[in-house]
Amino acid sequence: MSLMIPELLAPAGDFERLQAAVMYGADAVYLGGKTFGMRASPQNFDFDELKKAVELCHSNARKIYLTCNVLPTNEEVGQLPDFIRFAKEIGIDAMIVADIGVLMEIKRIAPDMPVHISTQAGVVNYLTTNELYNLGASRVVLAREVSLEDIKIIREKTPPGLEIEAFVHGAMCMSFSGRCLISQYLTGRDANHGECTQPCRWKYSLVEEKRPDQYFPIFEEDNGSYILNAQDMSTIEHIDKLAKAGITSFKIEGRAKSAYYVAVITNAYRCAIDIYKENPDSFVLPEWLSEEVKKVSHRQYSTGFYFKDSPPMQYGESGGYVREWDVVAIVEGWENGRLICTERNRFYRGDKLEILEAMKKPAEIIATELFNGNGEEIDIARHPMDTVLIPFEHSVVKGTIIRKIRAKE
Repeated sequence: MSLMIPELLAPAGDFERLQAAVMYGADAVYLGGKTFGMRASPQNFDFDELKKAVELCHSNARKIYLTCNVLPTNEEVGQLPDFIRFAKEIGIDAMIVADIGVLMEIKRIAPDMPVHISTQAGVVNYLTTNELYNLGASRVVLAREVSLEDIKIIREKTPPGLEIEAFVHGAMCMSFSGRCLISQYLTGRDANHGECTQPCRWKYSLVEEKRPDQYFPIFEEDNGSYILNAQDMSTIEHIDKLAKAGITSFKIEGRAKSAYYVAVITNAYRCAIDIYKENPDSFVLPEWLSEEVKKVSHRQYSTGFYFKDSPPMQYGESGGYVREWDVVAIVEGWENGRLICTERNRFYRGDKLEILEAMKKPAEIIATELFNGNGEEIDIARHPMDTVLIPFEHSVVKGTIIRKIRAKE
């Protein structure tokens, strides 16, 4: 049997993040328009931007999937046909849906459009998977709660032509398949329309009715009161197991995350998949890749529900993120032995920096010299969006990231 190499699917919340996903090795990207998507907080793409996104992806031989995975109201379904026709017209490669009515409407209006069933549908077994395939789905994004053993069974008992997608990295929702009502109850913002305020990340205390100013902490042993807070998922050390289980597409969560996050995580999994391709029966992840996924803003990591002997995935100490690295500059060009960069955050002459070239191990350099845009030597790059020149032995692709570890406070 031939080796199956999974597709690497990266998120894009705006055009900058789309460019990062394409540059750093995604095989496909998923994104949302201004309507019908499950992420309202990112900038998302208007109709003109969606056209440009398709052009960028297709010119780089990448696929582009459009989210249509809200649970639409009666008022919204009237807008759906035009949205589907537009997606077909501009060449979207697939639409991601959670609602059977939306699935059938796509099949009526654009019968040749591939349809991916969103994780919001909560698919956990081969019976449902097969019925969705019979209805016209070309891919099913499994619920995050499915174990690796169950994925193997689903793969064995479904048609080979059906693609299986699963999340490999990113935030985990405390509610089953992300179908949560807490945000809507507490704030009036509907998570099932992409407006989640993430109340599961908040710290909770107990208040007695007649003592409203006295807050009593809720403790779970010594873990504090973040009783609903889930860890993030990271499976980069296990991609050989996930691939051999039959997963067609490795999905990175994070349409609301930064372009830096998209670049680093996409690059890490691209490199890991390429190593697996070269050594499928003796896959060993290099230590630098294990460290790479920690160089973005993240919560404590777990492997999710894939392994049945995994420890609990709750993180009780804090609802916040671990942030240890900053982007200090973006490369715009190279000339006369110097990188021409746009500054993003302050850094100093003598700082230890990392240059993250696409699909490569980061290169460590010491900024022994710094120059401003006029070529004058400086000690501090202190003005974001100014030009700064950094000596480096060779050119790198425009858009390459330069970062540094944060100073300990």
